[in-house]
Amino acid sequence: MLIRVSILITNILKMKAIKSSVMLFISILLFQFSYGQASVKKQAIKVYGNCGQCKKKIEKNAIVAGATFANWNVKTKILNVSYNPSVTNAVKIETAIAGAGYDTQDIKSSDSAYNQLEECCQYDRSKSLTSKKN
Repeated sequence: MLIRVSILITNILKMKAIKSSVMLFISILLFQFSYGQASVKKQAIKVYGNCGQCKKKIEKNAIVAGATFANWNVKTKILNVSYNPSVTNAVKIETAIAGAGYDTQDIKSSDSAYNQLEECCQYDRSKSLTSKKN
């Protein structure tokens, strides 16, 4: 009988230790997740384009440049991006998009990159309000 009580007490203590370890692990994960979220920057960038094909290229180039999220609205011409500032920044993202042929609010695409766009993607460049030339 004493042995059974001893085994029971040992099992209870092991369960408490496991429960404490699991709670500690969950707490660490939650802390890491909340800390990681604080370092994400969100930004809206004006990008000129016309169609769904433009949308795919603009979003792809933003992701390749380090954005963790990219969504371009065809009607408003606004690209919403999220990124970790220790990995990339808005200039790098805009530079990648301009390299694909699309003018942004701050960086103008080169004429050669723009001319390589499909005809449906060649937007009216006189409407773009870019101030820098890439």
